[in-house]
Amino acid sequence: MASAAQRITIEADIPDVYAGGGFAHDDFEELLATYIRANGHVDYDSWHANAGDLGKLDGYLAAVSAFSPENANERFSSRNDELAYWMYAYNAYVIKAILVRWPLDSVTDVKATFEIVRGLGFFYSQRFRFGEKWYSLYTVENKKIRARYKDARIHFVLNCGSESCPVLRPELPVGDELEPFLQKAAVEFVSEERNVRIDHDNKRVVMSEIFKMYRKDFINDLRHRGLPARSGLLDYVASIAPDELRDQLLQVTAYKVDFEDYDWSINNAIAGE
Repeated sequence: MASAAQRITIEADIPDVYAGGGFAHDDFEELLATYIRANGHVDYDSWHANAGDLGKLDGYLAAVSAFSPENANERFSSRNDELAYWMYAYNAYVIKAILVRWPLDSVTDVKATFEIVRGLGFFYSQRFRFGEKWYSLYTVENKKIRARYKDARIHFVLNCGSESCPVLRPELPVGDELEPFLQKAAVEFVSEERNVRIDHDNKRVVMSEIFKMYRKDFINDLRHRGLPARSGLLDYVASIAPDELRDQLLQVTAYKVDFEDYDWSINNAIAGE
């Protein structure tokens, strides 16, 4: 439950699967396969109504709470395994924080004592346990993931529980399978018209506000790969886009880049999805 101190506590035993070492994401993967709909929305109503699956999520988060690459590094055999832990645990805690307050219209409805910026309550003030340490979602994203792994594609996997976020994916690969997973997530994100569209009438390219929020990461990624960044975000999107979209973007490098307003409403599935 959420305490007055904004801590989300997990009251569950660690599943037996973790007794032998390693860090399995199977239970969370099964839950995502059950409750993610084809369009990426989450059926929170059904999940909230299923006590067994609420307990299954808590079991996974009990393991997250007990073990992390910081206090149990021997459980993570590669850098990819470490990154996978932080990304999937982040997403799992976002879901948990929504479910404990369900029904919830927007993550911005979770307020801090002093709400200086939008999302302060949800992303900055709440605390979640990772490997026996308490962190905010902001800290995990920026200090544990962005600062350590410097892979811009994480922005196409991390899900903040909102409509404008990248869709949640029911598969949770680790090890050597993580690289193609990240690449697929990037390609599919920029292929969605809601995230990247060319408006020839107004000579502009309209992008998800995620590209504005993390522009530095995307430009640094281009430079890290030795690619030109003269056209900024257009160059980045073109570098990961499917051939047809890439060719179109390379023809409109003089267009203005605009950003869609971010929709912070919960990514909840509606009846029939």
